[in-house]
Amino acid sequence: MRAIVVSQHGGPEVLTVRDQEPPKPGPGGLLVDVAAAGVNFMDIYQRQGQPPYGGTLPVTPGGEGAGTVAAAGPEVTEFKPGDRVAWAGVGGSYAEQNVVPAERAVAVPDGVDLQVAAAVMLQGMTAHYLAGSSYPVGEGDVVVIHAAAGGVGLLLTQIVKMRGGIVVATTSTAEKAQLAKQAGADHLATYEDFGEVVKQVTGGAGAAAVYDGVGAATFDASLDALRTRGSMILYGAASGPVPPFELRRLMTGGSLYIQRPTLVHFVATRDELLRRSSDLFGWIRDSRLSVRIGGTYPLEEAAQAHEDLAGRRTTAKLLLLPR
Repeated sequence: MRAIVVSQHGGPEVLTVRDQEPPKPGPGGLLVDVAAAGVNFMDIYQRQGQPPYGGTLPVTPGGEGAGTVAAAGPEVTEFKPGDRVAWAGVGGSYAEQNVVPAERAVAVPDGVDLQVAAAVMLQGMTAHYLAGSSYPVGEGDVVVIHAAAGGVGLLLTQIVKMRGGIVVATTSTAEKAQLAKQAGADHLATYEDFGEVVKQVTGGAGAAAVYDGVGAATFDASLDALRTRGSMILYGAASGPVPPFELRRLMTGGSLYIQRPTLVHFVATRDELLRRSSDLFGWIRDSRLSVRIGGTYPLEEAAQAHEDLAGRRTTAKLLLLPR
Protein backbone atom coordinates (compact mmCIF):
# COMPACT_ATOMS: atom_id res chain seq x y z
CA MET A 1 0.00 0.00 0.00
CA ARG A 2 1.04 3.63 -0.45
CA ALA A 3 1.53 6.01 2.45
CA ILE A 4 3.00 9.44 3.12
CA VAL A 5 6.12 9.14 5.27
CA VAL A 6 8.06 11.90 7.04
CA SER A 7 11.65 10.83 7.68
CA GLN A 8 12.94 14.23 8.80
CA HIS A 9 11.23 17.35 10.03
CA GLY A 10 10.98 20.24 7.63
CA GLY A 11 8.91 21.89 4.94
CA PRO A 12 6.23 20.34 2.73
CA GLU A 13 8.92 18.67 0.63
CA VAL A 14 9.55 16.10 3.39
CA LEU A 15 6.13 14.55 2.70
CA THR A 16 7.09 11.62 0.48
CA VAL A 17 5.01 8.75 -0.92
CA ARG A 18 6.31 5.26 -0.15
CA ASP A 19 5.14 1.72 -0.86
CA GLN A 20 4.88 -0.26 2.37
CA GLU A 21 3.60 -3.56 3.64
CA PRO A 22 -0.06 -3.26 4.64
CA PRO A 23 -0.49 -2.96 8.40
CA LYS A 24 -2.17 -5.73 10.36
CA PRO A 25 -4.78 -5.09 13.05
CA GLY A 26 -3.93 -6.40 16.47
CA PRO A 27 -6.38 -7.08 19.30
CA GLY A 28 -9.08 -4.41 19.34
CA GLY A 29 -7.92 -2.95 16.02
CA LEU A 30 -9.55 -2.34 12.64
CA LEU A 31 -7.77 -2.39 9.29
CA VAL A 32 -9.51 0.32 7.28
CA ASP A 33 -9.35 1.16 3.58
CA VAL A 34 -9.01 4.94 3.84
CA ALA A 35 -11.45 6.83 1.61
CA ALA A 36 -10.44 10.30 2.80
CA ALA A 37 -8.06 11.81 5.35
CA GLY A 38 -8.46 15.27 6.82
CA VAL A 39 -5.66 17.81 6.45
CA ASN A 40 -5.19 19.89 9.60
CA PHE A 41 -2.76 22.39 11.09
CA MET A 42 -1.62 19.78 13.60
CA ASP A 43 -0.33 17.75 10.63
CA ILE A 44 1.81 20.74 9.67
CA TYR A 45 3.08 21.06 13.24
CA GLN A 46 3.92 17.34 13.26
CA ARG A 47 5.75 17.64 9.94
CA GLN A 48 7.74 20.59 11.30
CA GLY A 49 8.53 18.84 14.57
CA GLN A 50 6.79 21.37 16.78
CA PRO A 51 6.15 20.03 20.27
CA PRO A 52 4.04 18.29 21.35
CA TYR A 53 3.23 17.07 17.82
CA GLY A 54 6.68 16.11 16.47
CA GLY A 55 7.00 12.59 17.79
CA THR A 56 9.36 9.84 16.70
CA LEU A 57 10.45 9.56 13.05
CA PRO A 58 9.69 8.13 10.57
CA VAL A 59 5.98 8.83 10.85
CA THR A 60 2.88 8.85 8.65
CA PRO A 61 0.88 12.00 9.43
CA GLY A 62 -2.87 12.41 9.52
CA GLY A 63 -5.02 12.08 12.61
CA GLU A 64 -8.47 12.06 11.01
CA GLY A 65 -10.22 10.07 8.33
CA ALA A 66 -13.00 7.80 7.18
CA GLY A 67 -13.21 4.59 5.21
CA THR A 68 -14.41 0.99 5.05
CA VAL A 69 -13.34 -1.77 7.42
CA ALA A 70 -11.23 -4.34 5.54
CA ALA A 71 -10.50 -6.60 8.52
CA ALA A 72 -11.14 -6.69 12.24
CA GLY A 73 -8.60 -7.88 14.76
CA PRO A 74 -9.24 -10.20 17.69
CA GLU A 75 -11.57 -8.96 20.44
CA VAL A 76 -13.45 -6.59 18.11
CA THR A 77 -17.20 -7.07 18.48
CA GLU A 78 -18.68 -3.72 17.44
CA PHE A 79 -17.48 -3.64 13.80
CA LYS A 80 -17.04 -6.07 10.93
CA PRO A 81 -15.57 -5.96 7.39
CA GLY A 82 -17.64 -3.72 5.12
CA ASP A 83 -18.69 -1.32 7.88
CA ARG A 84 -18.15 2.37 7.23
CA VAL A 85 -16.26 4.14 10.01
CA ALA A 86 -14.66 7.48 10.81
CA TRP A 87 -12.11 8.56 13.41
CA ALA A 88 -10.16 11.46 14.87
CA GLY A 89 -7.06 11.42 17.03
CA VAL A 90 -5.61 8.32 15.34
CA GLY A 91 -2.30 8.76 13.53
CA GLY A 92 -1.28 7.30 10.18
CA SER A 93 -4.28 8.44 8.14
CA TYR A 94 -2.26 9.75 5.16
CA ALA A 95 -2.25 6.24 3.68
CA GLU A 96 -4.31 3.83 1.61
CA GLN A 97 -4.87 1.73 4.73
CA ASN A 98 -4.70 2.50 8.42
CA VAL A 99 -5.17 0.58 11.66
CA VAL A 100 -7.75 2.27 13.86
CA PRO A 101 -8.53 1.17 17.44
CA ALA A 102 -12.15 0.09 17.47
CA GLU A 103 -12.76 2.14 20.61
CA ARG A 104 -11.80 5.32 18.68
CA ALA A 105 -13.89 4.51 15.59
CA VAL A 106 -17.49 5.62 15.07
CA ALA A 107 -19.98 4.19 12.63
CA VAL A 108 -20.87 6.39 9.66
CA PRO A 109 -24.64 6.15 9.14
CA ASP A 110 -26.38 5.75 5.81
CA GLY A 111 -26.97 9.11 4.21
CA VAL A 112 -23.57 10.53 5.24
CA ASP A 113 -20.84 10.44 2.59
CA LEU A 114 -17.43 9.16 3.69
CA GLN A 115 -15.69 12.33 2.51
CA VAL A 116 -18.12 14.41 4.55
CA ALA A 117 -17.55 12.13 7.54
CA ALA A 118 -13.79 12.58 7.27
CA ALA A 119 -14.23 16.33 6.94
CA VAL A 120 -16.35 16.71 10.07
CA MET A 121 -14.68 14.48 12.65
CA LEU A 122 -11.98 16.72 14.08
CA GLN A 123 -13.34 20.15 13.19
CA GLY A 124 -16.98 19.22 13.74
CA MET A 125 -16.42 17.72 17.17
CA THR A 126 -14.23 20.72 18.02
CA ALA A 127 -17.07 23.06 17.09
CA HIS A 128 -19.45 20.84 19.07
CA TYR A 129 -17.51 21.09 22.34
CA LEU A 130 -16.69 24.78 21.84
CA ALA A 131 -20.34 25.81 21.57
CA GLY A 132 -21.72 23.22 23.97
CA SER A 133 -19.07 22.75 26.65
CA SER A 134 -16.26 25.35 26.65
CA TYR A 135 -18.80 28.16 26.64
CA PRO A 136 -22.34 26.75 26.34
CA VAL A 137 -24.05 29.28 24.09
CA GLY A 138 -27.49 30.34 25.24
CA GLU A 139 -30.36 32.14 23.55
CA GLY A 140 -29.34 35.67 22.60
CA ASP A 141 -25.65 35.34 23.51
CA VAL A 142 -23.40 37.46 21.29
CA VAL A 143 -20.19 35.59 20.46
CA VAL A 144 -17.22 36.32 18.21
CA ILE A 145 -16.01 33.58 15.88
CA HIS A 146 -12.59 34.27 14.39
CA ALA A 147 -11.66 32.76 11.02
CA ALA A 148 -15.34 32.12 10.47
CA ALA A 149 -14.81 30.88 6.91
CA GLY A 150 -12.40 28.17 8.04
CA GLY A 151 -13.29 24.55 8.66
CA VAL A 152 -14.09 24.99 12.36
CA GLY A 153 -15.50 28.47 11.87
CA LEU A 154 -18.20 27.50 9.38
CA LEU A 155 -19.35 24.58 11.52
CA LEU A 156 -19.15 26.54 14.76
CA THR A 157 -21.24 29.36 13.26
CA GLN A 158 -23.99 26.92 12.35
CA ILE A 159 -23.97 25.21 15.76
CA VAL A 160 -24.04 28.54 17.60
CA LYS A 161 -27.08 29.54 15.53
CA MET A 162 -28.79 26.23 16.38
CA ARG A 163 -28.35 27.16 20.05
CA GLY A 164 -29.87 30.61 19.57
CA GLY A 165 -26.65 32.65 19.65
CA ILE A 166 -25.76 35.79 17.71
CA VAL A 167 -22.54 35.52 15.67
CA VAL A 168 -20.02 38.26 14.95
CA ALA A 169 -17.82 36.62 12.31
CA THR A 170 -14.32 37.76 11.37
CA THR A 171 -12.82 37.02 7.96
CA SER A 172 -9.99 38.40 5.85
CA THR A 173 -11.70 38.79 2.46
CA ALA A 174 -15.10 39.63 1.01
CA GLU A 175 -15.35 36.12 -0.45
CA LYS A 176 -14.78 34.55 2.96
CA ALA A 177 -17.24 36.97 4.54
CA GLN A 178 -19.90 35.76 2.13
CA LEU A 179 -19.25 32.15 3.17
CA ALA A 180 -19.63 33.11 6.82
CA LYS A 181 -22.88 34.89 6.03
CA GLN A 182 -24.19 31.82 4.20
CA ALA A 183 -23.37 29.75 7.31
CA GLY A 184 -25.61 32.04 9.36
CA ALA A 185 -23.34 34.79 10.71
CA ASP A 186 -25.39 37.75 11.89
CA HIS A 187 -22.65 40.41 11.68
CA LEU A 188 -19.49 40.48 9.57
CA ALA A 189 -16.23 42.10 10.64
CA THR A 190 -12.54 42.24 9.85
CA TYR A 191 -9.77 41.37 12.28
CA GLU A 192 -9.19 45.10 12.71
CA ASP A 193 -12.74 46.30 13.47
CA PHE A 194 -14.49 43.38 15.19
CA GLY A 195 -14.22 45.08 18.58
CA GLU A 196 -16.18 48.06 17.32
CA VAL A 197 -18.77 45.79 15.73
CA VAL A 198 -19.22 43.99 19.07
CA LYS A 199 -19.73 47.32 20.84
CA GLN A 200 -22.39 48.33 18.34
CA VAL A 201 -24.19 45.00 18.52
CA THR A 202 -24.16 44.81 22.34
CA GLY A 203 -24.64 48.49 23.17
CA GLY A 204 -21.14 48.57 24.62
CA ALA A 205 -21.61 45.57 26.94
CA GLY A 206 -19.24 43.23 25.08
CA ALA A 207 -19.38 39.65 23.82
CA ALA A 208 -20.31 36.68 25.98
CA ALA A 209 -17.47 34.68 24.43
CA VAL A 210 -14.77 34.84 21.79
CA TYR A 211 -13.84 31.62 20.00
CA ASP A 212 -10.28 32.22 18.81
CA GLY A 213 -8.28 29.76 16.73
CA VAL A 214 -5.98 32.49 15.38
CA GLY A 215 -3.92 33.18 18.49
CA ALA A 216 -1.28 35.89 18.79
CA ALA A 217 -2.70 38.27 16.17
CA THR A 218 -6.17 38.50 17.71
CA PHE A 219 -5.71 37.71 21.40
CA ASP A 220 -5.42 41.22 22.87
CA ALA A 221 -8.35 42.67 20.94
CA SER A 222 -10.42 39.58 21.76
CA LEU A 223 -9.95 40.08 25.51
CA ASP A 224 -10.95 43.72 25.09
CA ALA A 225 -14.14 42.69 23.26
CA LEU A 226 -15.51 40.60 26.15
CA ARG A 227 -18.30 41.58 28.53
CA THR A 228 -17.97 41.31 32.31
CA ARG A 229 -17.35 37.65 33.17
CA GLY A 230 -16.96 36.90 29.46
CA SER A 231 -15.11 33.81 28.21
CA MET A 232 -12.01 33.79 26.04
CA ILE A 233 -11.80 30.37 24.36
CA LEU A 234 -8.37 30.06 22.75
CA TYR A 235 -8.47 26.78 20.83
CA GLY A 236 -5.71 27.32 18.26
CA ALA A 237 -2.74 29.44 17.24
CA ALA A 238 -2.75 29.79 13.46
CA SER A 239 -0.92 33.13 13.70
CA GLY A 240 1.48 31.91 16.39
CA PRO A 241 1.32 31.22 20.13
CA VAL A 242 0.06 33.87 22.53
CA PRO A 243 2.94 35.35 24.55
CA PRO A 244 2.79 35.29 28.35
CA PHE A 245 0.55 37.95 29.87
CA GLU A 246 -0.27 39.29 33.31
CA LEU A 247 -3.19 37.41 34.86
CA ARG A 248 -4.42 40.57 36.60
CA ARG A 249 -5.64 41.62 33.17
CA LEU A 250 -8.47 39.12 33.57
CA MET A 251 -9.54 40.92 36.75
CA THR A 252 -9.32 44.43 35.35
CA GLY A 253 -11.08 43.32 32.16
CA GLY A 254 -14.16 42.28 34.15
CA SER A 255 -13.35 39.01 35.95
CA LEU A 256 -12.83 37.27 32.63
CA TYR A 257 -12.48 33.54 32.04
CA ILE A 258 -9.89 32.02 29.73
CA GLN A 259 -9.53 28.46 28.41
CA ARG A 260 -7.05 26.64 26.20
CA PRO A 261 -9.05 23.49 25.36
CA THR A 262 -8.24 20.65 23.00
CA LEU A 263 -10.47 17.97 21.51
CA VAL A 264 -8.88 14.94 23.19
CA HIS A 265 -10.18 16.02 26.59
CA PHE A 266 -13.73 16.43 25.27
CA VAL A 267 -13.96 12.95 23.74
CA ALA A 268 -12.06 11.29 26.57
CA THR A 269 -14.69 8.59 27.03
CA ARG A 270 -16.37 6.49 24.37
CA ASP A 271 -19.78 7.71 25.47
CA GLU A 272 -18.75 11.31 24.85
CA LEU A 273 -17.17 10.45 21.50
CA LEU A 274 -20.35 8.70 20.39
CA ARG A 275 -22.59 11.49 21.64
CA ARG A 276 -20.73 14.24 19.81
CA SER A 277 -20.30 12.29 16.57
CA SER A 278 -23.93 11.11 16.67
CA ASP A 279 -25.14 14.71 17.00
CA LEU A 280 -23.00 15.78 14.06
CA PHE A 281 -24.02 12.94 11.76
CA GLY A 282 -27.66 13.42 12.70
CA TRP A 283 -27.53 17.12 11.87
CA ILE A 284 -25.81 16.36 8.55
CA ARG A 285 -28.36 13.70 7.62
CA ASP A 286 -31.22 16.08 8.52
CA SER A 287 -29.64 18.90 6.45
CA ARG A 288 -29.27 21.07 9.56
CA LEU A 289 -25.47 21.16 9.32
CA SER A 290 -23.71 21.85 6.03
CA VAL A 291 -20.12 20.61 5.66
CA ARG A 292 -18.07 22.49 3.08
CA ILE A 293 -15.09 20.71 1.52
CA GLY A 294 -12.70 23.36 0.26
CA GLY A 295 -10.38 21.08 -1.71
CA THR A 296 -9.42 17.47 -2.37
CA TYR A 297 -5.96 16.17 -3.29
CA PRO A 298 -4.55 12.80 -4.32
CA LEU A 299 -2.08 11.29 -1.87
CA GLU A 300 0.96 12.38 -3.90
CA GLU A 301 -0.12 16.03 -3.60
CA ALA A 302 0.01 16.11 0.20
CA ALA A 303 2.73 18.76 0.06
CA GLN A 304 0.49 21.03 -2.01
CA ALA A 305 -2.34 20.54 0.47
CA HIS A 306 -0.05 21.63 3.31
CA GLU A 307 1.12 24.67 1.34
CA ASP A 308 -2.44 25.70 0.55
CA LEU A 309 -3.58 25.30 4.15
CA ALA A 310 -0.62 27.18 5.62
CA GLY A 311 -0.91 29.93 3.00
CA ARG A 312 -4.61 30.56 3.81
CA ARG A 313 -5.41 29.99 0.15
CA THR A 314 -8.42 27.84 0.93
CA THR A 315 -11.65 27.87 2.87
CA ALA A 316 -13.32 25.11 4.86
CA LYS A 317 -11.92 21.56 4.90
CA LEU A 318 -9.10 20.03 2.86
CA LEU A 319 -8.97 16.28 2.24
CA LEU A 320 -6.45 13.79 0.92
CA LEU A 321 -8.00 10.99 -1.16
CA PRO A 322 -5.58 8.04 -0.97
CA ARG A 323 -7.49 5.80 -3.40
